[in-house]
Amino acid sequence: MKSVRRKIQKVIDGDTFKVRKRVNKSQYIRIAGMDAPEKGQKGYMSAKNKLQKLKGTTVTLRPKGKSYGRTVAEVISKRRIIK
Repeated sequence: MKSVRRKIQKVIDGDTFKVRKRVNKSQYIRIAGMDAPEKGQKGYMSAKNKLQKLKGTTVTLRPKGKSYGRTVAEVISKRRIIK
C-alpha cells in the first residue's frame, strides 16, 4: 500500500493513535517496530506523553500490515521516522 498523510486525532497509548480518515480499513494506527509499555507497566505514561506531543500534527504513514484490527505503519514526522 502507498504512503498516506493523516492528522493524529487521539493518542491511545505509547505506540497507538487514532486518525480521522481510515488507512487500510482502520482508524487506529500502531507504530511499526515500536513496543511501548502497556497500561500499568513502568514507563507507560512517559511513552504515551512522548507520543502525545504529536497530537494534532499531520504525519506520513507507510502501512506495513495489520495487528488486532489496527493498521501497523511506519510513521514519519518532520522527515524523521518515529520509533
